[in-house]
Amino acid sequence: MEKLSVIASSPLFEMLSAAEHQRLAELARARHFATGEVIFEEGDLGDSLFVIVRGQVEVARRLPEGGLHPLAVLSPPEFFGEMGLIDKDFRSATVLARTEVDLLQLSALDLREFRRTHGDGFTFIVVNIARSLSARLREANVRLATKA
Repeated sequence: MEKLSVIASSPLFEMLSAAEHQRLAELARARHFATGEVIFEEGDLGDSLFVIVRGQVEVARRLPEGGLHPLAVLSPPEFFGEMGLIDKDFRSATVLARTEVDLLQLSALDLREFRRTHGDGFTFIVVNIARSLSARLREANVRLATKA
């Protein structure tokens, strides 16, 4: 997996310089999950975000009576897990590998290190996360309005 090309093509890292992309590639860890494997569970402490390199993940919520209710399927170049980095709260959903999946993982510690030397780039990442969260909220509002 060529981490630099994945990072350079991700909407999460739009507006960053080549040097900033390079530094993020150095910080990112490649992860692989088999089909059906849990990447993280609802209720886990959110300390990393993930960029999808290959494959698909399913985002789901736990039902009170057990089981999972699917919310979304994500594919490359989408990312997930960013909410825990923003609000420093517990994971609001479970994410599973829908297929074999390759991911890049950046932890809160990695991003703090990046911010220390690349403050402007860090600001762009936060703006890109805000854009993504805003788009997801708009989609949820449309779904809720059509159910009413």
